[in-house]
Amino acid sequence: MHQQKRQPELVEGNLSVFVFPTELIFYADDQSTHKQVLTLYNPYEFALKFKVLCTTPNKYVVIDAAGAVKPQCCVDIVIRHRDVRSCHYGVIDKFHLQVSEQSQRKALGRKEVVATLLPSAKEQQKEEEEKRIKEHLTESLFFEQSFQLENREGKITLSFLLGPFPT
Repeated sequence: MHQQKRQPELVEGNLSVFVFPTELIFYADDQSTHKQVLTLYNPYEFALKFKVLCTTPNKYVVIDAAGAVKPQCCVDIVIRHRDVRSCHYGVIDKFHLQVSEQSQRKALGRKEVVATLLPSAKEQQKEEEEKRIKEHLTESLFFEQSFQLENREGKITLSFLLGPFPT
């Protein structure tokens, strides 16, 4: 008797979608960032078809916005920012990836990827450095004070973390 391998019933919207990166950051002053790649992975035993939708399609070009991914393979989706203007700085746009089984129409899984245009990579690095310095200063303002007390039962160590108090 030959037993047929059955695939489990897939429920709409419950399939995990694996895409990297999950965030795109474009820098106005760095043209090399105006074109970025999303990689969609298919770890499953069946082929998937995908579609990429965008909340602001006039700002982006998506190369191969729809297609298929073979089982245990991946595809690269190229996204190009085509409207690099200061009025778009800091605006968060969203890409929605929908995947379905090759033979089905209903979306089995979805993933959201956010995209942001920032004015300068150097400015972003400067902000991150300032944040790191601030965190380091905050950490160095705190210090530990320990006391050892003795009673009949033995030694007890009390430790206190001391730092600045709110004014």
